[in-house]
Amino acid sequence: MDYLIQIGFVVLVILVASIRQINQYQRGVKFRFGRYVTTQEPGWRLVLPIIESMKRVDIRIKAVDVPDQEAITRDNVSAKINAVIYYKVRDAAKAIIEVENFYYAVSQLAQTTMRNVVGEMNLDELLSQREQASKKIRTMVDELTGPWGIQIDNVELKDITLPEDMKRTIAKQAEAEREKRAVIIKAEGEVMAAENTAKAAQMLMSSPGALHLRTLSTINDISSDESNTIVFAIPVEILRAFDSIAKSKE
Repeated sequence: MDYLIQIGFVVLVILVASIRQINQYQRGVKFRFGRYVTTQEPGWRLVLPIIESMKRVDIRIKAVDVPDQEAITRDNVSAKINAVIYYKVRDAAKAIIEVENFYYAVSQLAQTTMRNVVGEMNLDELLSQREQASKKIRTMVDELTGPWGIQIDNVELKDITLPEDMKRTIAKQAEAEREKRAVIIKAEGEVMAAENTAKAAQMLMSSPGALHLRTLSTINDISSDESNTIVFAIPVEILRAFDSIAKSKE
């Protein structure tokens, strides 16, 4: 009887020691005699000592900060790129069996892919099309990590650092571009002003006395300020009219 009690006690201890808890955000990859058996769902699971083992895998979304990478663009400009990758484990068994350390593997693969993508783009494209570069990196990394049971959700380029001399060059280029637009706008304004002036001259020429009325209106506007001295030029036509009147009287 004592023998049976001892056996029962040993079995109870073994059962208690065999209980493993898998949380809701985890999956358990179970092995028996070193061979993969099944993937355990959340809850309490039995793992027999010696003959069985289990690896817990966190399936929550993980954020990996990719360190600054020195890359050279297609137009031979050196730049430091920093990014963050969001991914999660889609298949816990593959993440354990197919790759030794998927955390380290994803980080290294992201660094290499980011340098390759940057090398295929010009500096202007990289600065103006950051979202497209991020999508390209995500697609390439997701394709390569698919066999590992990893799903890449998003990739964001956090920062692009350029050398100081390149920053000054870009600033000069932007300033020259703004000056160019200013000259073009000023020239277009002068063209429009000339066109309107020509139209006004044609209208004044087509109406007899319109030019004299315009002249008198201008003089009236100026005369409101007593500090101004007005030098009024008499039109030649008026002088000729006075000359004709004088000759007729003679």
